[in-house]
Amino acid sequence: MSEELTIDLERALVLRDRGALLVDVRTPAEFAEATIPGAINVPIFSDAERAEVGTLYKQQGKQIARRLGIRLVAPKIPGLIEQVETAWRQGSGPVIVFCWRGGMRSKALTAFLNLAGIPARQLQGGHKGFRSLVCDFFERGEWGRLLVLRGMTGVGKTRLLKRLAGEGYPVVDLEGLAGHRGSAFGALGLPPQPSQKGFEAALWDELRQIPPGSHALAEGESRHIGRLQLPPKVYAALQQERSLWINASLDYRTRVILEDYPALDELRESFVPPITALKPRLGSEAVGRMLTLLEQGNWAELVRQLMVLYYDPLYDHTRPDRRIEIDIEPEDQGIEKLKAAIAEVLATAVDAQ
Repeated sequence: MSEELTIDLERALVLRDRGALLVDVRTPAEFAEATIPGAINVPIFSDAERAEVGTLYKQQGKQIARRLGIRLVAPKIPGLIEQVETAWRQGSGPVIVFCWRGGMRSKALTAFLNLAGIPARQLQGGHKGFRSLVCDFFERGEWGRLLVLRGMTGVGKTRLLKRLAGEGYPVVDLEGLAGHRGSAFGALGLPPQPSQKGFEAALWDELRQIPPGSHALAEGESRHIGRLQLPPKVYAALQQERSLWINASLDYRTRVILEDYPALDELRESFVPPITALKPRLGSEAVGRMLTLLEQGNWAELVRQLMVLYYDPLYDHTRPDRRIEIDIEPEDQGIEKLKAAIAEVLATAVDAQ
């Protein structure tokens, strides 16, 4: 393909930020595993078709496999163009098309789009090049300061971050990106988590907006959020600053937990396995009481017992030595205390702490 119909990754990402449409032509399974954030999926092949073409390539060679690919794709061309055109009308700038390595799939659709009068460019290096960029980014660790909210379960760290974000504070919602609340019950009521690569792509997209010399707020996390793992240098960055430790009463924490898990009665059966899994730590008697409370729908008492018997003993050791303590009750006054603590941490260089 001629150079004027291709685009390098750096330029493509600049145009993406300005509203250009990115089109991932890989199969639905490839797209589901990971893509460039903001891209839409317009697959040239289905998962089964790609497997068929790949098998033929190995058994009979490139030319025969390409002929099969053409037969499979030809009837789809008008629909593919229409699908891209519909999405493109909602944005601005050119269409940027990519596959795994910048090969035949993206080259073909780029050519068809231009023939149809839609300005399109093929991304050089494809998703493989983007994945390399993401890995290099996390290896370098070149982003701004991460100020971390910590506290016992139920103090409302996520809701505090959302409130601050609404007031213009820069925030990285790690649990939101991971699709998990970060606890034994953290997946209940939520869609399946993204893949590790998908999580890292979304996290890259957030952290790159916090350049060195800047800062953002985040919630303290362990190395794992559900089944996903934080990149090592991101986890290390969460340990560098003085922590903003949120204090709240047991009644307040219980209320926050109940508000964070809406439609609890609909999730009742989903609570049985994780509660039962606590037997080795809490013993059969305590777990039996909790299962009875669950059966009765006594959510407030169940939450209290889970915090007192399980969460508080488990996480009390995470209270860092370098911390500023903030009593969050009542909330309006607590938020002002939190803002003052943020300003205090920002006024102190990391090396001086």
